[in-house]
Formats: sequence, C-alpha cells, structure tokens
Amino acid sequence: MNCADIDIITASYAPEGDEGTGTLKIDFVGELNDKMKGFYRSKYTTPTGDTRYAAVTQFEATDARRAFPCWDEPAIKATFDISLVVPKDRVALSNMNVVDRKPYPDDENLVEVKFARTPVMSTYLVAFVVGEYDFVEARSQDGVLVRVYTPVGKAEQGKFALEVAAKTLPFYKDYFNVPYPLPKIDLIAIADFAAGAMENWGLVTYRETALLIDPKNSCSSSRQWVALVVGHELAHQWFGNLVTMEWWTHLWLNEGFASWIEYLCVDHCFPEYDIWTQFVSADYTRAQELDALDNSHPIEVSVGHPSEVDEIFDAISYSKGASVIRMLHDYIGDEDFRKGMNLYLTKFQQKNAATEDLWESLEKASGKPIAAVMNTWTKQMGFPLIYVEAEQQEDDRVLKLVQKKFCASGPYTGEDFPMWMVPISICTSDDPTCAKMQILMDKPELTVVLKDTKPEQWVKLNLGTVGFYRTQYSPEMLQSLIPAIRDLSLPPVDRLGLQNDLFSLARAGIISTVEVLKVMEAFVNEPNYTVWSDLSCNLGILSTLLSHTDFHEDIQAFVRDVFSPIGERLGWDPRPGEGHLDALLRGLVLGKLGKAGHKATLEEARRRFKDHVEGKHILSADLRSPVYVTVLKHGDSSTLDTMLKLHKQADMQEEKNRIERVLGAISQPELIQKVLTFALSEEVRPQDTVSVIGGVAGGSKQGRKAAWKFVRDNWEELYNRYQGGFLISRLIKLTVDGFANDKMAAEVKAFFESHPAPSAERTVQQCCENILLNAAWLKRDADNIHHFLAQRRGPPATVLQGPKAGRGQWPRCHLQPRGTPQSSWAMSGRSWEAQTVSRACIIQIKSSKELTRPGFGA
Repeated sequence: MNCADIDIITASYAPEGDEGTGTLKIDFVGELNDKMKGFYRSKYTTPTGDTRYAAVTQFEATDARRAFPCWDEPAIKATFDISLVVPKDRVALSNMNVVDRKPYPDDENLVEVKFARTPVMSTYLVAFVVGEYDFVEARSQDGVLVRVYTPVGKAEQGKFALEVAAKTLPFYKDYFNVPYPLPKIDLIAIADFAAGAMENWGLVTYRETALLIDPKNSCSSSRQWVALVVGHELAHQWFGNLVTMEWWTHLWLNEGFASWIEYLCVDHCFPEYDIWTQFVSADYTRAQELDALDNSHPIEVSVGHPSEVDEIFDAISYSKGASVIRMLHDYIGDEDFRKGMNLYLTKFQQKNAATEDLWESLEKASGKPIAAVMNTWTKQMGFPLIYVEAEQQEDDRVLKLVQKKFCASGPYTGEDFPMWMVPISICTSDDPTCAKMQILMDKPELTVVLKDTKPEQWVKLNLGTVGFYRTQYSPEMLQSLIPAIRDLSLPPVDRLGLQNDLFSLARAGIISTVEVLKVMEAFVNEPNYTVWSDLSCNLGILSTLLSHTDFHEDIQAFVRDVFSPIGERLGWDPRPGEGHLDALLRGLVLGKLGKAGHKATLEEARRRFKDHVEGKHILSADLRSPVYVTVLKHGDSSTLDTMLKLHKQADMQEEKNRIERVLGAISQPELIQKVLTFALSEEVRPQDTVSVIGGVAGGSKQGRKAAWKFVRDNWEELYNRYQGGFLISRLIKLTVDGFANDKMAAEVKAFFESHPAPSAERTVQQCCENILLNAAWLKRDADNIHHFLAQRRGPPATVLQGPKAGRGQWPRCHLQPRGTPQSSWAMSGRSWEAQTVSRACIIQIKSSKELTRPGFGA
C-alpha cells in the first residue's frame, strides 16, 4: 500500500471465506501538516479576531497516502465508508451526506459523524473538512441539494457561486444526458489552499477568491473567475470523477476537457461575457506560447514517478488540451460531439478510461477519423505554422498552403518533418463570419481554389481562431486584411488572432517587430475588451523586453498613444446601460495608461485614491486595481504605507489579493525590498506569497533583479513551503522569465543545478530557453524598434486648420472629431486620409509624389 509521513502501530489481516478476500485492519498515526497537501491544517481568523485552524484535505495527485494507508492510484477504485470524530461545535463534511451523528463515548465534547457509502471512486477524490462555516443552499431543477460553505458571517458571499452551481448541474446533466450521480454537492471556501480549486466528488474545495463574491466589493473579473472555476469543477463530477483517467498520462483528458467545457457552461449562464473570445486570449494563445518552445512536451506524457505528475499540471495539459478539444468539437459538430460524450460516459461510468477510449466513442458518433487526426495533436509536441500565398486566376483565388512546425526560435530546421492533420477553414470579405471552404490538411503542402473570389476581396484562414495553428500570410494578403481591422469588418476573435500571430512571428524573428507595431496602430477604433486585453499583453511583453534598453520611455509613449483614444472614449465612470465587458475594458485601459505615465490618468488616479483612503468616496471594485497600480508605480514610501494599511484593514481575501498583486509596481529599491519582506510575512497567506514576488519581478527592471536575488536568498524556506506542488514552478517562472541576456540564462541554470527542484525541472528549462530567446530578439530588433519609435515621435506636428489649409494646391480638409470613423476625400485622383490620434489630429497623406512643402508637418 502507499503511505507517506504515517506511522503504522499495528496491522492485522482476517481472511473471510476462501475467496482470498478479508479485512485488513491498520492502527496508525499521521500528522495534520502545514504543507497544503494530504490532510492539513488551514489557518483562519474568527470575526472576533482569534486565530483558529480548520482541518482539510487535498489529495490530487498522490497525497491521499498522507491521510490514510491506501492503494493510491486512480485505477484502483473502491467505495469509502467515512466516519469523523470531531469537536461538537464544528462542521464536518465529506463526499457523501451525513447518515448518523452521535456523541463520542470517551469525550462529551466530541461527536462521531458517519457519512453514507460513496460510489466506486479513486482515492484522489476522497475529501473531508472540519471547521467553522456558514452556508447558503438551493436545490437544482433536478433535485440535487447544493450548498456553498463560507467563512462564518459571510454566507451572503456564497450566493453568486450558488446561483452558478444550481444552473450548471442541470446544464451538464442535459449536455451529457447522464444525471449527477450523488444526492448532494457542497462547494466550500478554504483559507489556505494551493490550487484554485479541487473537484473532490460531492465536496468541491476552493480558494476563497475562486468562490466568494461580495456584491459591493467584488470586481467584474472576480465574478467571471468564480463562474469559470465553478463550471470547471462541476464538469469534473462527470468527466474525471464518474469516469476517471486510467493513469496520470491521461491527466490532460480530465483537465483539458474541463478547461474547455467551463467556457461552454459560462456562455450558457452569462452570454453577455463574450467568453469564447476571452478563451482565445486566456487559453489558446497561452498554450501556443509555451508549445512553441523546444522544452515543451506532448499533451500525452508518460508519467512514472509521482514527482512527474505534479509537473504536468501546466498550460499544455489545461490550455492546449482545451484548445484541441475546442478544435475537435468544431470539426465534429455539437450534436455528434454530445452523442459521443454520452457513449463514453455511459460505457465507462465508475471505471477508468484512456485517451483512445474517448476517440473511439467520438469516432462512432461522428463517422470521422478522430483518432488519426487527434493523435497528431496529443502524441507529438508543438503545432504547425501555415504559410499561405494567393494568386488571382480570372474570378478564382488560388491559395497555396505549406505547413511546418512553428518554433519560438525562428524557422523550423529540424531533420524530421513533423506533420499535423489540420482542420482548416477559409473565409472572405464576402462573409467574414462564415466559412467559404473547410478542408482537412493532411500533407505538407496543399493548393486550394476559391471559386468566385474577386481581386478586391480579402481572404482569411482560421475563422474564429479555432484551429490550433499560426498563420503567416504573404505580404500582399496581409496588407489587404489591415483595413478590415481598422473598419472592424473582421470579427473580434479574428482581429485578435491576426495580431497575436503577427506578434509571435516577430518574436520568433520571422518578421520584423516594427511591422507588428504598425499593425497595432490600426487598432485605434477597436471596441472589444478581449482584443485590447491581448494587445495589452503583447505590448507588456515588449515593454519588459525594452526595459533592458535606454529607450524604454519610447515604448511607454507608444502605449500612451495607442491607449489614449479608447481611454478618452471610456472615461472614468460607467455610463447607464454599460455591461460586464465595459467594466473590464475600463479597468484594463486606465491601468495601462496609468502605468505608462499618462499625465491626465495619473492625476485623476491620485485624486480618486486620496478620496478613497479618506473615506470621502470609496472606489468601485472595478477601478481599484488600475488606481492602485497607477499611484504605486509613481508613488513613494507613504503611498506604499497607505497600501499596506489598506491591506491590513481589508476583510475580504479578494481585496487583499488585489493589493498583493500590485505592490510590485513601486520603483524605489528600498521600497522593493520592503515589499519582498512583506511577501514572506504572516500578513500574506502562503499560497499568495508567489504573486507578491511575481508582481515585484514583473514591475520593473530593478524589481526583476531584486526578486531573483530574494528567491535565491530565501530558497530554503520557499522550497520547503511549495516543493512538489505547481506553486514552485509558478514562482520560478514569474521571477526569471523577463530576463534577456545569455549570462542570466546561465546563472539561472547553475542555481537550479545546485538547488534542484524536481517537479519544476521542465519549468527551469523553459525559463532558460525564454531568456535566451529574449536576448536574441533584443539583439535582432532593438535598433529597428528604436528607430521606428523615435521617428514616430519626431518634431512636433503642425496641425492644419480649417480653410487656411485650402490655399494653393492643398486639399480643403474637413477634420472629424476624435473617435469617429476616419473620413477620406479625393483630389485629382489622389486619396487623402484623416486619422485621429491622441490630442492633436494627425493627417496622414498618401500620394504618388513625395510632398515636401516646407513647414508642413505630418
């Protein structure tokens, strides 16, 4: 059997009959540890300010063996009869409903709580919790009792998750056509919790920030996060708990599937979130970034030792897994996909299954070669870059497609030629939302003919950014797509995908970064939150890269120019009729402008912060992050002290986390040290230390150096705290990923050679690879970027005004107010375009002749 940190006192075996069955009785002593795994204690503060402990469990992947001796493997399933002896004033919960509660004979302060027998299940899904909690409850349409357990006095904050859970259970029951198999489900908020949440069957545990929503003090992104996490964990009740993976090699099936369907569920509950567009920026692009590295791994990884299990809880299992399932769902179609899911769940319920079993069920339902297609995506790492060029032949457009592995280091030069079976969709400007053609590309090169496509029509691949590949267009094809970004005729998810592909091609040195910056300027009319969010991420990456140069201020100016028109359109205060996405966009844009030192934004942020602190006018939850980060970035020691005071006073974990994540924006060296010391103090919960240190590393160049030194100096304590979990990998990645010279890569490598962290080994390799890639990118493109940004800022523009500009051969200009679509007008066969940027109105003149009129600025 498996055991860890357990002392066995006695063990005896009594056979029953002649079948070789019998009863094994073990007396043992274990420890209620502080490691956030196994059976552990979680510290909390009562409403009166006392420190107390709850006892909770976290068994996935291999820690049930810390709570009781067992056969701790997913395929060795059993039923569990659980009884807990607990103080009589405490709440005791487990997977099943309570069937008996009686006084404990030896001590009148204790009770023995007995739970119903579980279905046949895996050890990693067993759970028990003992502590003080309030709850809210509801019954779902199909009669399942749903409860959300919250810290005492905060039952109100469980209502949002309760609503989501009560809507979600019937949605999944209907989607899979399989009923929820237990009589009840509890969702509970745990103070000290390493992961986001854990899908224990019938008793799902969460970080407080992944479950609790305060109607007044929670921001829109927190609501969305809670909805997604609840959707994710409840999907596991079927996919993972009822049918479990055979072995950890197939972990991706569990996590990839739940990470895909959580979006389906949130889209059902909250259509106004436009959540599928957000999927592309949150999961799809994240997975592609990691999977382009030489140190990536296939979705299916053979796992031997338990320490290798921890390592695969990463963006490949979750986000690439979810992305290829999204592509598969699109390729099969919803109806057949659901049929296949039902086949799979019915055939394997209470059993175990492997990846092949799911393919077989989906193949049966759809009649398509699912296994052949999907093996190319799950058994080999990486994904393809599709290069496409077009030629007009009378009324038809002939496209030539070539696939090669996409590599973060540039064009693929390997000996072997990995190949994918790629479902490709193609649309044209005729109807950007509908595929004109769908094909399965199953060879290295392919020529396709689009009938009836006129020369002036543009052509785009990967409609909806669903296929897991990147596209490189010929320069002419790309040029024809730019106006479709500007006039928004390309749908948001396609605008996002196009920009993201270009950015990663530039990062890999396949095109120049300046080309991408020019395309980014075309997003001046962009209204969509998720498109801005992705653009913002990429500019953030570039800004971090250029923090290693002496022209960092130039990229900040570029950010201010790109974001100020949308900032002015949005303003600071919500307007009537605005929704979820407007709130997210306002927070994103103001935070970006504030950090980049946009004067008006900084002044307003300081004013509102002062009112907030003095209690005159409390900031709305959606404005807190942008305001906090802005005042800290340009703040001093008193700003930091005020923030730490707000942190101490915050009653809600969400607010504490919000402050912890932005503290790293402070820029003075001695204050950076203060923040780092704070990260390891009692004030910060152990699972949140990582985001404080990460915030410092991501905040500035000085912060990055200081955070890396701090991690080295405190390695022992940090490693003991997080070893063997994914938090150690996250800590390493956040701390060192932003460096950009070869010397640093060597230093990081050397440090982890002498301080090994087995479960983070792959992360260390990926980080070193990223540092070298950053260094190469800087060397290759820094001068061009500098030149582009410098000439953009050029001498101040002369603004042409009204009729005065109409003398001689100058065109009469009509300038429209900021933010309205550009106007263009023609004069003797030339076209002139007015485009509005920032405060002044800049006129871009396109002409066959170079205009060199003295005194004219553009």
